[in-house]
Amino acid sequence: MLVSQILKNKAAGVLTVPPGATLKEVVDILTNKRIGAIVVSATGKDVKGIVSERDIVRELCRSGAGALGEKVEKVMTRAVLGCAPTDNTDSVLETMTSRRFRHMPVMENNDMVGFISIGDVVAARLSELQMEKDALTGMIMGN
Repeated sequence: MLVSQILKNKAAGVLTVPPGATLKEVVDILTNKRIGAIVVSATGKDVKGIVSERDIVRELCRSGAGALGEKVEKVMTRAVLGCAPTDNTDSVLETMTSRRFRHMPVMENNDMVGFISIGDVVAARLSELQMEKDALTGMIMGN
């Protein structure tokens, strides 16, 4: 399965915050939207970084509650690895697992066109496996 197929099942657009947003603003968004990470972007298409729950916990441990007033650009992960809509989900899953991150922007011509989580990729893979199972069962049963 391709990443583009995952994006078809997701809501259009990517939720982002500007680099000047505070960590408290990000925490509110993550809580209200029930998501684990958000892209830091000045335009909604560029990727300056990602702020994840892990980034927030790490900063809270380091600086205490005062960290919530910090700008996200201080806390965000800057070395962001993206994928393309034409990438195979198996390779994306392998990359996410080996590099130990759970969110990845989908990039096309240097613009972000989507944002996927490891949960999205695993769900797509499970769906693919179920279809294969159903097809094999149908062949065995003569359907």
